[in-house]
Amino acid sequence: MIIIDDVLISDDIFQRRFVCNIEACQGACCWEGDYGAPLENEEIEKINQILDILLPYLPDKSISILNEVGIYQKFGKKQFKGTPLHKNGACIFLTDDKKSGTARCAFEVAYEDGLTDFKKPISCHLYPIRVVQNKEQGFEAWNYDQWDICNPACKLGNELNIPVFVFLKDAIIRAKGAEFYEQLEAYYHDYIE
Repeated sequence: MIIIDDVLISDDIFQRRFVCNIEACQGACCWEGDYGAPLENEEIEKINQILDILLPYLPDKSISILNEVGIYQKFGKKQFKGTPLHKNGACIFLTDDKKSGTARCAFEVAYEDGLTDFKKPISCHLYPIRVVQNKEQGFEAWNYDQWDICNPACKLGNELNIPVFVFLKDAIIRAKGAEFYEQLEAYYHDYIE
């Protein structure tokens, strides 16, 4: 375990191997689960700003839920804000790629289409890292979240020998900056590799 700035980082993030294998899992992390993707307050504001851009990507049943509950719901004992879910556990911001049968994120599709600069919630971008905030103590913890639907990603990561943090380089830089990522690399090369 290492502490960088105010972040306590599990060694699993350096020792485990992971490369998303969307063809194998078909985006199951977007349509399985009990909670929506955690959202920061700034992200909620951004989603409000780009909602009209997202609507054409969403199925009618998702738009109905948006109209009913809004762009976030509260989940868990701590009542964190997260993306609303359908009754079957699918995120309402999920859109289907009819050709491949793969789940696609409306945020990401709109981003790839050049319509917004918001790629997706940082909690999704950082997955399989789960961030736990401890505001009372002034730090956060980054842990590796092992989920059986990601077994194909673990297998591919092992085959390619890519640690979790390397796979998530862009997301980590987005969350904490390039200097933070460079410190992760230095720790990995000095103590793990």
